[in-house]
Amino acid sequence: MRVTMALVIGLAVTASGADARAQSLASETDINTGLFNVAVAHKIRKECDEISPRLFKAIGYLQSLKNEARKRGYSDDEIDRYINDDVEKDKMDARRNAYIRASGAEPNDGPSMCRLGHQEIARQSQIGQLLKAR
Repeated sequence: MRVTMALVIGLAVTASGADARAQSLASETDINTGLFNVAVAHKIRKECDEISPRLFKAIGYLQSLKNEARKRGYSDDEIDRYINDDVEKDKMDARRNAYIRASGAEPNDGPSMCRLGHQEIARQSQIGQLLKAR
């Protein structure tokens, strides 16, 4: 009975520690800024037929973010759990949409998203570097 209870308590502590650790990824500002840039670029390319992704550049950029998280001690499971978390996705979508609106575009309006995409490309912002005009 004691061994079983100790095992259950140990698993609970480990699981809650892993959840807390995955949640701490939310405090990694530079990594989240990178994820935000990808989210904006992805939304632009989805809404605007004039713009396509720089797919290899985007994959490399995402891989560099994941490598940085690993260097900081996060496991692949922790990273995957964080980026697939529905609450975190909703937060990122809200942040992305606020940026789009603050930039004078509407998230579901193709023409305004195209204007935003062309502006980002012209500025050579990190978002613009993930996109290319067709």
